[in-house]
Amino acid sequence: MSVSRRTLLKTAAAAAFAPPVLSAARASDGFIELIAGPAKAQLLAGGQPQTEVWAYGGGVPGPVLRARQGEPFRLRFINRLPQPSTIHWHGIRIANAMDGVAGLTQDAVPPGESFDYVFTPPDAGTYWYHPHSRTWEQLARGLYGALIVEEQLAPGFDADIPLLLDDWRLTKEGAIHEASLGGMMDFSHAGRLGNWVTVNGTSLPSLELPAGGLARLRLINTSNARVLDLKLGDFSGHIIAYDGQPIDPVTIPASPVALAPAQ
Repeated sequence: MSVSRRTLLKTAAAAAFAPPVLSAARASDGFIELIAGPAKAQLLAGGQPQTEVWAYGGGVPGPVLRARQGEPFRLRFINRLPQPSTIHWHGIRIANAMDGVAGLTQDAVPPGESFDYVFTPPDAGTYWYHPHSRTWEQLARGLYGALIVEEQLAPGFDADIPLLLDDWRLTKEGAIHEASLGGMMDFSHAGRLGNWVTVNGTSLPSLELPAGGLARLRLINTSNARVLDLKLGDFSGHIIAYDGQPIDPVTIPASPVALAPAQ
C-alpha cells in the first residue's frame, strides 16, 4: 500500500516505528545467521510486566529480512528453542527442500542444531517467515518476521515500513496463555483467537511518516485466526499489491479493508 499524507503530517522525520533492522550476524561464508530462542517482549504498555516469548533474533517481530528478486538468498537458521523447529517462507515460490515444512519438505531442526536455507526468490513483494513445526504453539509464542523481496528496479518511496499485526492470547498478568495452546476447542472452531493486539510487537504504537513524502506500508496479518478490518480512510493513497503480488492501484476505500490471517 502506498500512502501520501501531505496535509496532516508535519514531521520531516523518517519512519520511527518499524520492526528492527536486520541484526543477525553474517558468517564467514556469507550466510545470514538467524537464531530462534526464548526472549522477553514488552507487549503490554510500559511499566507493566514483560511477556516471556519465543523470538527470532531476540525480538518480536524478528528482524526484517531483505532479499532481491532473482538473486540468491542464504540464511542459516540456528535453533536455541526447547523443541525442534523450522522456518517457512510464506508465499514465496521456492523449491520444496527450502520450504521449511517439518515432516513434509524437511526434518525439523533439533535444539542446538542448524539448517541452511538457500533459494532465489522469483517474485518481488511482501512476504513473511514463521515456523512450520508445532505452528499452533511456536507462532503463538512470537516466532515470525517480515521478508521483503525488493524489485530489481525499486520504486522510489520516502519510507518503506513493514507493519506486522498480531493478536495474542494473554493472561491478566501479561503472560502467554499456555494452558490453551493446542486446545481442541480452538482446533474445532475458528482457531486460536487472541485478546491483545499489537503492531510490530507494541500496543497502540504511533507512526511518523515523512512530511510531504510517499510511504509504502507493508501490512502483514500474523494472527492465527483473526480477520482484521483495517480502517485506512484517513489516508490519501492506494493499495498497490495483495499477498505480495502487484495489482492495478486501487484508491484506499473509506470502509474497512479486510486482512485475513497470513495475508
